Amino acid sequence: MKYLLVEDNLELAKAVSSRLRLDGHVIDHAANLADATAFSETGEYDLILLDIMLPDGDGRSFLRQHRAGDLDTPVIVLTARSQVSDRIGSLDLGADDYVTK
Repeated sequence: MKYLLVEDNLELAKAVSSRLRLDGHVIDHAANLADATAFSETGEYDLILLDIMLPDGDGRSFLRQHRAGDLDTPVIVLTARSQVSDRIGSLDLGADDYVTK
C-alpha cells in the first residue's frame, strides 16, 4: 500500500515511515501543506496520515480541500491536539479517524 505522511516533526516522520516500510508499505513524506498538496495532486494513495499543526498552515485546510475534490482516500488525523472539539471538527470535515500523539 502507498501512504502519504504529512508530518513536520522529522524525527517522528522517520520513525513512522521506517515502521510502515518494515510492513512493506511505500511512504511519501511531506513536511508541510505545500508539499502535501503537490504529492496528492500527482500521486494516488491508499491512506493519508495528516498532522494538523504544520509550519505553513492548518492540516484541516488540506483535509477540507481534499474532500472538496471528491477524493475518497482515507485520512487519519495524527496530531498532538487532544481536545474533543478538535476531534469532532476534523471528523466533521471528513477525516476517517483521529489519533493523538
